[in-house]
Amino acid sequence: MDYIQLTKENIEKEHICCAISNNRDVQVSSKKNWLADRFDDGLVFIKSVQRGKCFIEYIPAENAWVPIAADNYMYINCLWVSGSLKGNGYASDLLNRCMEDSKTKGKSGLCILSSAKKKSFLADPKFLTYKGFGVCDEADNGIQLWSLPFEDGKKPRFKDCAKHPHIDEKGYVIYYTHQCPFTAKYVPIIEELAKAHNVPLKAIHIADKAAAQNAPSPVTSYALFKDGEYMTNEILSEKKFLKMIEE
Repeated sequence: MDYIQLTKENIEKEHICCAISNNRDVQVSSKKNWLADRFDDGLVFIKSVQRGKCFIEYIPAENAWVPIAADNYMYINCLWVSGSLKGNGYASDLLNRCMEDSKTKGKSGLCILSSAKKKSFLADPKFLTYKGFGVCDEADNGIQLWSLPFEDGKKPRFKDCAKHPHIDEKGYVIYYTHQCPFTAKYVPIIEELAKAHNVPLKAIHIADKAAAQNAPSPVTSYALFKDGEYMTNEILSEKKFLKMIEE
């Protein structure tokens, strides 16, 4: 498999590998804009030349849009290989590229979000264990911070705001970024559904690094709260949100 790294120069013409092929789709444009704005912060996006869901996205932890303390670590936003490309060792290829790059840049290790059991939009804990990662912190909602240190030192951890996810607002509240392209489509849909069913809902777009690093949830790409309590990081479809409010 051959791979290519996205840059400011080629991002407009390259496919970004998520499950959307139309460059004019709002999901694609929002994601590409988000990526382009992060390149100067050290973000790296490597994908397969072959069209499909096969990529890794990582960034120095001090610039990551998550509420963690991970001195001199590299944070992996997303490692995704699926569909016909799964099962061919491409995830290992991509992770090895990230490791080599991170070591060249003098990083102390890698870190990534996961959980004890596989959750939507989070890394597979079985794959992480196989690759030598281990849990270094866990939030009250079961989301875990995993790390692969290259040397002895201080382990990454969640900030207090993420360690104990809770907000004071009543009703449904969604925190989201455009790091995940699907939010550009589904957050407005959920807002309209909530309005049509007279369900109190507030969507908070996290639009800068400082806000993301002080968010009330380990996952900032999408976090749904109800009456102050954390519900899920899964980006809900119309059907799933309707089922939730009916229950």
